[in-house]
Amino acid sequence: MPRLTNRVFTDLAIWMMGFGLAIGVVFPPFCLLLGLPADRVLTPPFYASTLAAGLVVGAANFGLSRLVVARRLRLLADRMQTVEGQLAAATFSHDWASCDPERCALPVDSDDEVGSSAAAFNRLITTLARSHAIEAAMREFSVVLSREFDLESLGRASLEGLLRHTSAEAGAILVVRDDRLETLASHGLRRTDELASSDHVRRVLRLGATETIRVEDPESIIDSLLVGRAVREMLVAPVTFKSVPLGVVILATPSEFSRDGIGLLEQFRSDLGLAFNNALAHDRLERLAAVDPLTDAYNRRFGLGRLREEFSRAVRAENPLAILMVDIDHFKVVNDTYGHLVGDRVLRAVAGACRRVVREGDVLVRYGGEEFLIVLPGAGPDDLKQVGERVRRAVGETVVEDGPQRISVTVSLGGAVYQDSASSPDDLVEIADTALYRAKESGRNRLVLA
Repeated sequence: MPRLTNRVFTDLAIWMMGFGLAIGVVFPPFCLLLGLPADRVLTPPFYASTLAAGLVVGAANFGLSRLVVARRLRLLADRMQTVEGQLAAATFSHDWASCDPERCALPVDSDDEVGSSAAAFNRLITTLARSHAIEAAMREFSVVLSREFDLESLGRASLEGLLRHTSAEAGAILVVRDDRLETLASHGLRRTDELASSDHVRRVLRLGATETIRVEDPESIIDSLLVGRAVREMLVAPVTFKSVPLGVVILATPSEFSRDGIGLLEQFRSDLGLAFNNALAHDRLERLAAVDPLTDAYNRRFGLGRLREEFSRAVRAENPLAILMVDIDHFKVVNDTYGHLVGDRVLRAVAGACRRVVREGDVLVRYGGEEFLIVLPGAGPDDLKQVGERVRRAVGETVVEDGPQRISVTVSLGGAVYQDSASSPDDLVEIADTALYRAKESGRNRLVLA
């Protein structure tokens, strides 16, 4: 129908009243068809009565329509104004709790256009609430990533956020470090040391695209991903920065991932790529600051810091702690005879021999010149003796070739175990250094324990 004014209900009143008048005009002639006498119906009073009745019926219809429809439209308008006000207020406060779907939803109690409008409004606020939840998750995830520079801490925090926001029950994050793919953090997966060899992980790294694995038999174990529980679906997603693969995210769920969960993972991946790139750069800088560039052992400053940490831990927990002082025998003769370049190669070879035989968790430090310090957390006297002898034999069996020359060296070692008499890390080093002096004085190429 054509619009007559700029108000819908005014147009409705005009059309209803006009329709009532039209009925009032055609009603008297219709009465003639019913056999009523013309002198009764075609009279001004009868016409006036039918016109008045038509106006009354039109007005009554308009009133009923306004009563039924306008009230619902007013409720819809009020809720829209409420949502608009909340949007304006929460734009900066990010507090959307005052208009959640339960509070702002309209009753859908009709199958007509009014019911459809209410249902559309309810879908709108549900979608709005979901977008707010996604925005909050992304903001929280970005905050977590922005405050973590340590690679291990970043991995743990990232995995916790991914599990929470994607509803996954198990997962892992792998990172490419020193040209090796290693597990940075994991939850709910078995034998994570085999994750890097998974065909799925390798394919995702190679192709740079997320892979969805749907499991028909929920009790099955997927390849070498080795989920520790029944799963229905898994996501394996690459983490990249400027198209360079930096790692892989693995998530598993016993049901199915929602569309929002998958979308969040894709959004998180870009933030993860930037955060991992920064953390890896930070890790490399820390490594450069902590490692002696010639021998790849920790430098003295970092090594003594680790010794202080381990000493404090041993005192608090009453755990054993031992150290070894290692000195290359007659190293000045090597330098004077073969030159400093060969001497550097000997230093690298000795450091490599030590690394091969110390225990996992032991700390190799270049203490200065041709002297090394090995910190052995949790080591007692027997452990100290075993490690010291392994180091002595490994160095003695190491040969550095320089043309036709085959150069071998030996080391003298002094060991000390933390006791009450050592009140500080410096005391422990001094005790081990005294034992080293005794080893050198008694003929070299031997281990002396304090």
